[in-house]
Amino acid sequence: MPDEPVPDDAAGLRAANAGLRSVVEAKDAEIVLLRGGLEAALDRERRLELRLAELERRLGMDSTDSGTPSSKERTGAKEARRARQQSERERSKDRRRGGQPGHQGKGLERDPDPGEKKDAPPPAECRSCRASLDGAGAVEPRWAQVIDVEFVRKVTGWALPGLVCPCCGTVTFAGPPPGLHAGSVSYGPALNAAAVLLTCYGNVPPERAAQVIGMLLGVEVSAGWVDKAAARVNAQLGRAGFDEAMTAALAAESVPAADETPVNVPGKAAPAPAGEEKDEADPEERTGRPRPGRRTC
Repeated sequence: MPDEPVPDDAAGLRAANAGLRSVVEAKDAEIVLLRGGLEAALDRERRLELRLAELERRLGMDSTDSGTPSSKERTGAKEARRARQQSERERSKDRRRGGQPGHQGKGLERDPDPGEKKDAPPPAECRSCRASLDGAGAVEPRWAQVIDVEFVRKVTGWALPGLVCPCCGTVTFAGPPPGLHAGSVSYGPALNAAAVLLTCYGNVPPERAAQVIGMLLGVEVSAGWVDKAAARVNAQLGRAGFDEAMTAALAAESVPAADETPVNVPGKAAPAPAGEEKDEADPEERTGRPRPGRRTC
């Protein structure tokens, strides 16, 4: 094959360079397109895997691990549950009860430095022959530990000093710490946290939450105060932009995970059943439930 002629002038070199650049640019554009297609395919595969996992999870649910009544279970759910229970009951003859050798236990771990140490009284008689152990030789003792908490009611009084201005005679008092109010008694952060955890996290009604706080912590609080504690946290979250951040985070997810508790979606109303005429009346006045879009606590 004859050799290609080598350009011997600057114009020929420029033309060759331009040709090479056009080839490289075309290849770069092709690589960008291929990379975009690969990323789209990977994203689509990830979405399909998530949907498949969710469908498999739902297919494996029955009345024992969901709110589905036994009368509406999928076909074969009862037989599968019986087979699973039967396999759990079956044991080999040489298998011992409890954890098997090599199984990582999940019991409480011994604290090497307990906050309090006590000695139990020594045994008075032999556990075998019932002979007296007075003056018997001692051996290395065994040990036992107990983990518990103490609820101590603590009242802290704050003095708010005041100073007289030498210029105008105005008296200025020091401000109380955050959460306190001058001339009044307030509940501290621990009691507020208990009220919020019981009502917002545990879904305990305010009346029962007040009773639990009184029985467990020894401080009598009112149901109205418990409700106000949750309202204060709700207001602080609103000022911090929690609703907008949560809405944006949920909108960015392809398959948001949620429980079976109904919620109001801003700007969307539940579809009316087939054959039912749409009522133009205010849904809040007709049903007593808040309009979609209102945040409820």
